[in-house]
Amino acid sequence: MAEKNTSGPLGSINISPNAIAMVAGIAAMQCFGVVGMASRTIQDGISELLTGKDNLSKGIEVDIDGDRVTVDLYIIVEYGVRIKEVAYNVIENVKYAIENQLGLKILKVNVIVQGVRIDKNKS
Repeated sequence: MAEKNTSGPLGSINISPNAIAMVAGIAAMQCFGVVGMASRTIQDGISELLTGKDNLSKGIEVDIDGDRVTVDLYIIVEYGVRIKEVAYNVIENVKYAIENQLGLKILKVNVIVQGVRIDKNKS
């Protein structure tokens, strides 16, 4: 993962993949139906729920290829929601956030649903 470098007459701007991942994570968590981020590695079918500001970027992979960015988000959704609709909303929200806040072009946003979580308080 290389940094995104932009140079101008007044200097240069370097955007780290971790900063891109944080913006993507915050945008994803704002979507209805997303419970949290999941660990990128899944062992024995158990996905680890990552919540909190420090763990947002751990469930996200960022690949910078020239002037285009590809983002892979590993999420856990709430039981009872339409997964396809949640994933579509996550894609649109993340794309909008990265393009408008960081000024980067998005090549792809891939959403990988690692699990479904049942809220025990609702039963």
